[in-house]
Order: sequence, then C-alpha cells, then structure tokens
Amino acid sequence: MPIMAAVTMNLWLVIVLPILILIIGGAVGFFLARNYFKKYLEKNPPINENMIRAMMSQMGRKPSEKQVRQVMQSMNQAK
Repeated sequence: MPIMAAVTMNLWLVIVLPILILIIGGAVGFFLARNYFKKYLEKNPPINENMIRAMMSQMGRKPSEKQVRQVMQSMNQAK
C-alpha cells in the first residue's frame, strides 16, 4: 500500500503543479504587462493639445484656443 500512496501523490503533483504554475504565471504576467502599459502611456500620451493644433493646421484652419480645448474635452469624455 505505501507504494500506491507514493504513486498517487506523484500523479497529483504531475497534474496539479503545472496548473498552479500556469495560473500564477498568468497572474504575474498580467500585472507586469499592466504596469508596463501604464508607464508607457504616461511617457507617450495618446494625444495632446499640440497634436490637435497640428491636425487642425493641416486641415487648413487656424485653431483658436477655445476650439482646441473643446476637442480635448470631448476626447477626454470619450475615454
């Protein structure tokens, strides 16, 4: 009987241990990726006022400060 208990224990480790490793690795990977992405967005914001001014200038219009702020406000609300 002791041999059967050892085989059952090893079989349990072979099945459960990889599942636990995958779950823990997935959780750690998720938090590391989230942290990296937050830092990336802080360094490289998706759009700012200068980009809006350049876009409006390329469309052939001289943007007023009020228009730039309205566009920024509408983009922030869309988030």
